[in-house]
Amino acid sequence: MNDSLLQVGVVGYGYWGPNLVRNFMSLDGISVKAVSDLDKKRLKIMSQSYPGISFSTDYMDIINDPAIDAVIVATPVSSHYPIAKAALLKGKHCFVEKPLADSSEKALELIEIADAKGVHLFVDYTFLFTGAVKKMKELVDQGALGDLLYFDSVRINLGLFQHDINVIWDLAPHDLSIMDYLINRPAKAVSAIGACHVGNGLENVAYVSVIYDDNLVAHFHCNWLAPVKMRQIILGGNEKMVIYDEMAAEKIKIYDRGVSRPMDQLSELPSTKAFNYRMGDMVAPKLDETEALKSECSYILNCIQNGSKPINDGEAGLRIVKILEAATQSVKLNGTAVELA
Repeated sequence: MNDSLLQVGVVGYGYWGPNLVRNFMSLDGISVKAVSDLDKKRLKIMSQSYPGISFSTDYMDIINDPAIDAVIVATPVSSHYPIAKAALLKGKHCFVEKPLADSSEKALELIEIADAKGVHLFVDYTFLFTGAVKKMKELVDQGALGDLLYFDSVRINLGLFQHDINVIWDLAPHDLSIMDYLINRPAKAVSAIGACHVGNGLENVAYVSVIYDDNLVAHFHCNWLAPVKMRQIILGGNEKMVIYDEMAAEKIKIYDRGVSRPMDQLSELPSTKAFNYRMGDMVAPKLDETEALKSECSYILNCIQNGSKPINDGEAGLRIVKILEAATQSVKLNGTAVELA
């Protein structure tokens, strides 16, 4: 790597690629040297905005360029593995769009290659770098919520239908990565149901449950056929609860609310009167408003420069792929729980 400048190549300039190029270009210490995409029209648009960046329709031009230190992969899921593998084998750091790969075997191989080559492997979990998730992590680490009881997620909209993955693989990784980061312990099993309504064999509506050993449960509603766009997470603890609404002006609301049973009634059968309801204040804290992707790109540069272990590394990517695989298997089994290794 150049001592003063990290040279980056971006593979894929479709939906997310332009955002990646813009944010990497905005950082001191990074230079986007080349972009690759199969669509020549996209490359022409890119060259007009960034005339100093070279472009090609063959991603191997980026892989084989000895001046490039890191490769960004923003392509369809089915192509993540071969592109990332080629980059890692050349000794380049690699930043891959979510999910890391379309199977846990491929994800594990990428991790092993990165370790053998002594380079970093990152997964693009942008939401971990939002002010909202940073605040939720702070609350969890401080114990402000008490014992965690449940994680409930809704991520729905009308489209965009994917051609190579179902709605679980498309939408769930965002909130699964948040769950994995906040809860920070291994899940036990996964149960899921889903349905396809458009005749392409890929589920467009799905409900996924992730089960933990300590009675903690997580639930994910993913839907490409909803009339409105919703992005919401509720994280419940026995002391406080948090609602994260990505579409709201106040993205985080902390509720001092809960339910308990008096100690002297624990041995009795519960009735309505046997519960105490706590209805305290709601607080909407001020959040870091830095663009999440810019924070993530800066974080990646810092990890590479300092050799530090990232929160969005290959191991984090592998954990999510394993959950996605288990959910896919459970859907085929009509919701039967699938144990996680």
